[in-house]
Amino acid sequence: MTRSFILSLNCPNRTGIVRAVSAFLFEYGCDISEYQQFDDPVRGRVLLRTRVTVAEGAPDIDLDVVARAFEPVAAEFGMDFTFSDGAPARILVMVSRLGHCLNDLIFRWRAGSLGADIVAVVSNHTDMRPMAEAAGLPFVHVPVTPETKPEAEAALLRAVDEFDAELVVLARYMQVLSDETCKALHGRAINIHHSFLPGFKGARPYHQAYDRGVKLVGATAHYVTPDLDEGPIIEQEVIRIDHGYDPAALQMVGRDAEALALSRAVRWHCERRVQLSGSSTVVFR
Repeated sequence: MTRSFILSLNCPNRTGIVRAVSAFLFEYGCDISEYQQFDDPVRGRVLLRTRVTVAEGAPDIDLDVVARAFEPVAAEFGMDFTFSDGAPARILVMVSRLGHCLNDLIFRWRAGSLGADIVAVVSNHTDMRPMAEAAGLPFVHVPVTPETKPEAEAALLRAVDEFDAELVVLARYMQVLSDETCKALHGRAINIHHSFLPGFKGARPYHQAYDRGVKLVGATAHYVTPDLDEGPIIEQEVIRIDHGYDPAALQMVGRDAEALALSRAVRWHCERRVQLSGSSTVVFR
């Protein structure tokens, strides 16, 4: 039972959508406390996010019952929709040997500003075990070699199920997920990478950037897809620099950008503010 919830929907644009949604919510004694809508003129669709509070004196709401009752409205307008009670999402963080993003996520989680609960840390190395365990988090070591990659990814998916994780966060997890795993985690796995891609690929990207005299350092947080580092973008952070930044300084600034972009993307996803729209996203901030 709940006193408030979030309705998210995506459907072809036509008249009557807002009226139908408002009338349905009114029938359940609900007040709209937050409403955001985007009419996409290119794709001809409407995307909507609304936070709803049960009116004073009205009974609590069972969201499963409400979702079933909403199905005829959704069918009439061709809506993809979800109802959420707004409870903190459970997230599983994956990391390799760089801990700046994990450390930032743990700090924000413990400060109550992440909008989510970290439930476990999974890594192909043991370097981040002390950080995870110091925060009271289960640490799952899943070594990966080319020969054991299928077994390792199966272990990852088991961990997602065992910890009942809604979202998987690749916080500088330096392994490429298989197409099958990407598809299994569609819409619920977020990755972070520096925004020098695709210009400076491979090893030592910050040295490559320094050699070219870059003036901007950035990071991109996006949903994971089989197309490596090309999934729908959720958030990007850019920091201006100049000729005085050597490769080590560039890397430090880049890590700041990565932590900022990733934490925002995670929070917005967990607050149900991000909707997939084709190969892009709509973010209701």
